Amino acid sequence: MTEIKVDIAELKAEGDEVIKELADFLQEKTNANIETATNEIIIKTEEKEIPKQYVRVLLRKFLHKIELRDYFRVIGGKENTLIVKERKISEEE
Repeated sequence: MTEIKVDIAELKAEGDEVIKELADFLQEKTNANIETATNEIIIKTEEKEIPKQYVRVLLRKFLHKIELRDYFRVIGGKENTLIVKERKISEEE
């Protein structure tokens, strides 16, 4: 069984609806079991292994779809972990 964790602690500020949409989006694209914990989404597969890079691309596509790509980015964490981080936006005067 393969397991990939996605840390969504900073994305939770956008609301629970966004998290539910993300879980549904990942379920539809990967056909894997999706569990939503407090600050993370866990993608579990039985047979085929889902590459971490593919999940990263799916997360980027989702952020673009809901027009949050300018405010969040996806970075790699520890082994089998991805993190959705808020971008540091410099203020222009």
